[in-house]
Amino acid sequence: MKVLIISHMYPTLFKENHGLFVHQQVQELINNGCKIKVISPVARVPFFLKYVKKKWLQYAKLPQNAVIDGVEVYYPRYLEFPRSIFFASSGKRMFYGINKLIKTIHDEFPFDIIHAHVALPDGWVAMKAAQKFNKPFIITIHGQDFQRTIFINKRCRFQIQDVIYHSVRTVCVSNKLKCIGVQELHIGNEKMVVIPNGINPDIFIHDSGEPKRVSFRNKIVILSVSHLIETKGVDYNIQAVFTLNKDYPELEYHIIGDGRERKKLTRLVQDLGLQDRVKFLGQLPYNHVIKHISNCDIFSLPSWEEGFGIVYLEAMGHGIPMIGCENQGIADVVRNGVNGLLVAPKSSDAVAKALDFLLRNPKEAKRIGKRGREIVLKEYTWEKNVQRTIELYREVIC
Repeated sequence: MKVLIISHMYPTLFKENHGLFVHQQVQELINNGCKIKVISPVARVPFFLKYVKKKWLQYAKLPQNAVIDGVEVYYPRYLEFPRSIFFASSGKRMFYGINKLIKTIHDEFPFDIIHAHVALPDGWVAMKAAQKFNKPFIITIHGQDFQRTIFINKRCRFQIQDVIYHSVRTVCVSNKLKCIGVQELHIGNEKMVVIPNGINPDIFIHDSGEPKRVSFRNKIVILSVSHLIETKGVDYNIQAVFTLNKDYPELEYHIIGDGRERKKLTRLVQDLGLQDRVKFLGQLPYNHVIKHISNCDIFSLPSWEEGFGIVYLEAMGHGIPMIGCENQGIADVVRNGVNGLLVAPKSSDAVAKALDFLLRNPKEAKRIGKRGREIVLKEYTWEKNVQRTIELYREVIC
């Protein structure tokens, strides 16, 4: 089976964590016999912007194609505007930028199906390519389309509805997203299927079958990993640490990630006098992130706009008790109080109570972590995800 993947979210030579979950799924698809080519469109950089920001210079230097872990990836350019300006037409601009490449690939690699990640802009491109080459296409909704894009304006909403209407199936990574599609966009229930994301167990397990844990002790470490944007709830973690500060003098909060909220969060730490308790670690390579996850005692990310959240699985896979928010994608995996804790969104008090419970009851915290690990390794691996994805490919190709 030959599959063309279209995803602007994909690792590059200078952003190795970008869209890593798409790359991991692609690797497992290849392991299961699929032949894959990936198109990952990137913004075209005007010559003068190369000298304004390092990010734009890196984009300009990005090669037109590369091989990443044996996967052939193309990086064609297309016109993109900052801050989602004219986003409703982003699919048309992307298609214009990569149309010739798709034809060239099809001539050499007559793909059987197109799989796009996100509806706009990638899914719009897949729709047009599918019509041109008379191929089926599916899209995977990871969160942004249904949680943000449909609310930008009516044109964005219409574009996403149009893409989903023409797709043979739309994959949602959680029941939360499927419900939004049914309720907000009035998409037929039969059009959408839920296939959750997964993890690769090899990063967690020694030959003994035990999780890879590296211990540095004499402190209790709470960890979060995310882009530093408002919806991730990192500020509620900081406020919760302040609440628990006196009762747990050995407590530290480590924050992995970067983003537009970094300065605001740093000021909050300073205002609360938590400079010795809260450490900003910045963006780290994936293998370093995994080491930090294996080191922590509790993983807490009270994000209230989460389509799924693979990082929760990565913590649970290490047997780390985790805290997330109610009614988010991770609620498909977590039974509150059994294999993780779910708290009310936008509440530092709720986070503090959950942390306090785990800290005061270390044996129960360990049991929660163990049960979380068991469910993840049983049901939420890329192997499980790809088995269902290939079944879907076969269904729609026939």
